[in-house]
Amino acid sequence: MLMRTDPFREFDRLTQRLLGDSGHLSALPMPMDAYRDGDTFVIHFDLPGVSPDSIDLEVERNVLTVRAERPELLRGDREAVVTERPTGSFSRQLFLGETLDADGIDASYTDGVLTLRIPVAEQAKPRKISIASGGEQPRRITA
Repeated sequence: MLMRTDPFREFDRLTQRLLGDSGHLSALPMPMDAYRDGDTFVIHFDLPGVSPDSIDLEVERNVLTVRAERPELLRGDREAVVTERPTGSFSRQLFLGETLDADGIDASYTDGVLTLRIPVAEQAKPRKISIASGGEQPRRITA
């Protein structure tokens, strides 16, 4: 068996254990990418090894909370040789602006990546405004 050794990583891991952090994901950020694609915001969360049943999404007052859990593999008589993959429960919160439609969120989970699609609210989409000229009556805003 070939193993690559990084003495600084080992030192960091030992320091975390001495300080009480046993490698739980709650101490680490949940990696995320976010971008706008037309009238939709797309967010990807990396959640490798997480069961879809353990993922919980909740929106309250424009705050989106993502919770997930990856169980520990060391149970019973198993003895750890290397433990670099974090386990446990963790969460991340995102503040959704008033311009997003929190009721229209679509979520999917494929290959360890949770993808959220959040549509832009209708009232936040760009609109054209007509300009009246001469003696014409002012026109209303059109979508």
